[in-house]
Amino acid sequence: MRILITNDDGINARGLAVLETIARQISADVTVVAPESDQSGVAHSLSLNDPLRLREVSPGRFAVKGTPTDCVLMGIHKIMGDGRPDLVLSGVNHGHNLAEDVFYSGTVAGAREGAILGIPSIALSQGYAPGMRDDVHWACAETHAPEIIRRLLAHGVPRDRLINVNFPGCAASDVKGVAVTAQGRRDMSVVSLEERRDGRQKPYFWIRYGRSRATPPAGSDLEAVYGGKISITPLQLDLTDNLTRGRLAELFS
Repeated sequence: MRILITNDDGINARGLAVLETIARQISADVTVVAPESDQSGVAHSLSLNDPLRLREVSPGRFAVKGTPTDCVLMGIHKIMGDGRPDLVLSGVNHGHNLAEDVFYSGTVAGAREGAILGIPSIALSQGYAPGMRDDVHWACAETHAPEIIRRLLAHGVPRDRLINVNFPGCAASDVKGVAVTAQGRRDMSVVSLEERRDGRQKPYFWIRYGRSRATPPAGSDLEAVYGGKISITPLQLDLTDNLTRGRLAELFS
């Protein structure tokens, strides 16, 4: 099995090293193609107006001056041109990718690009406790991910689907199980803009996310992770709302 791995935190990220360890428990044929620098929040963007710079960091490990989507394309069409990968793994992200995060996340986008190209793809993210960004239980993902990936592959990832896996911010031994979940929804009032002033007293802004743990929807990824479980959420490429489509078809018929 040939595995292509990428991320959005960059080639030097701790989570990428964790994912390499996970991938090598599944196959010896692992190629790493990751962004040269942190690309968190770039979503499914392509570098259409800038050239892609490719650097071989070490045998089988490459850095691209671009987005996670660029990295997957570079890996499949250039670096692994002698044979497509059988699996794309993206992560392990530093922090959860739950609920509406899937629209912003470069980690999820890396897996989504793999799915667009017809390759089974899985995004993996490791959470941390509120206010504990520098104290991440990477061993949680490293311990549990290999078996989860093996079981998903044995079952088969349907075409035009990808799998979003989130590990709770706790020790591996404290995980309370695995839940197959739906994409949740947060209270977006926790998003705000913080205004600051530079040395010339000109304003600039930071996007800020508050920490809110309102009661999450039943069966959601939020509920699972808040309860100490590993969340496995199947996502699909087709975003069509067929119920509304039917209603609009009647309206415009």
